[in-house]
Amino acid sequence: MEVLVILIPVSLGLGALGLVAFFWALKSRQFDDPEGDRNRILTEDYDDHPKS
Repeated sequence: MEVLVILIPVSLGLGALGLVAFFWALKSRQFDDPEGDRNRILTEDYDDHPKS
């Protein structure tokens, strides 16, 4: 039972850290590419090699 005194705060801290990282990614616009996603599925080019 003593291990719960350590595991509960550690798990809450890691959860809070993940939540902070998610909100940072939203704020820095990491998930914004609506035009690229919509057009990328319609092309016949494969994305294996970067375009020059």
